[in-house]
Amino acid sequence: MDTALSDPQNGSAEAASPANVTARPPSTPEGIALAYGSLLLMALLPIFFGALRSVRCARGKNASDMPETITSRDAARFPIIASCTLLGLYLFFKVYFPNKSYTGSVLKTWKTQKSKKGKTAVIQNPTSRDSHRFPVEIFSQEYINLLLSMYFFVLGILALSHTISPFMSKFFPANFPNRQYQLLFTQGSGENKEEIINYEFDTKDLVCLGLSSIVGVWYLLRKHWIANNLFGLAFSLNGVELLHLNNVSTGCILLGGLFIYDVFWVFGTNVMVTVARSFEAPIKLVFPQDLLEKGLEADNFAMLGLGDIVIPGIFIALLLRFDISLKKNTHTYFYTSFAAYIFGLGLTIFIMHIFKHAQPALLYLVPACIGFPVLVALAKGEVTEMFSYEESNPKDPAAVTESKEGTETSASKGLEKKEK
Repeated sequence: MDTALSDPQNGSAEAASPANVTARPPSTPEGIALAYGSLLLMALLPIFFGALRSVRCARGKNASDMPETITSRDAARFPIIASCTLLGLYLFFKVYFPNKSYTGSVLKTWKTQKSKKGKTAVIQNPTSRDSHRFPVEIFSQEYINLLLSMYFFVLGILALSHTISPFMSKFFPANFPNRQYQLLFTQGSGENKEEIINYEFDTKDLVCLGLSSIVGVWYLLRKHWIANNLFGLAFSLNGVELLHLNNVSTGCILLGGLFIYDVFWVFGTNVMVTVARSFEAPIKLVFPQDLLEKGLEADNFAMLGLGDIVIPGIFIALLLRFDISLKKNTHTYFYTSFAAYIFGLGLTIFIMHIFKHAQPALLYLVPACIGFPVLVALAKGEVTEMFSYEESNPKDPAAVTESKEGTETSASKGLEKKEK
């Protein structure tokens, strides 16, 4: 997971390989301000609308829109799993693709020797370091990036379709022939039957899927930064909407663990920035700093990892649902945490611009997003209510059974009162 805010021109990742970097004209102050401002705006949109949609998602009864609830155990394990994944990707790119020009020479040698040596290229000692067998056909970077592109092509069009569906529904005429469909996969039979997939959709959703596929083809063929951002925004909004924390304590555990994760992998190593630049996938939002000079073909990007949006975003969404549970017709904690996010990300951009180095955004976002709402709760005397607020997992059979029993108990008490 990429969570570093980085400026390619002022950052240090590309400076490590000066032989492979062509000199770029310095970005103008206007271009830098436009890039940073756009990244900030793009980060706020999925958090705000994702939080609002998470409320509807929590109340919904459609199985296809059921949220995934993160428990304290999940939150504690997440930084470890993320670290292993990040390190694995780093080793993969560094071990198999240490140098693009070297990989290209291996490919060329393999093509000329395929008839003699089979599928394994043998380098005839160009240097003592390079004398080894290299499984080029299996681990070619072009093939890996193509595989990743196809994977995110499918995920991207599904996420984008789910994102635009509520907005597009307003543009359909009243007499639009809208039919309902259900995709259902089950396992077992009789009493042991278990639902694997239960997805309900309609004709409008299919239209949105078709429109999203156009963006997907654009991304697949061109890898354009606008298509990348459309997919990135869709992933972020869906993450904030569908990933729910079960309580504030779990949110503090998750944000605290990823705080350490982010600081270590950005400041302690070059792993985070290396993976972010090597991984050709819409896992980050980008905006060109030379847009004013080169237009849509600009290529000097500042970037923001989706983790810097989704992780604080699900915590902010939880506080919105907590606001609603208080039934005071105010969204104090939501607006406070939202303002804290703006402050934290703005501070990240400022520090990065001053020190000319990629910054772990969660270093600034986590203290702001946790600290500001807690201070407000202390001032209002609602700390106990905040940390005792609990959300059940709608997919947990025990929670569903408990909910049904509670409903039946309430109904029986109502009947008893009527009889009396």
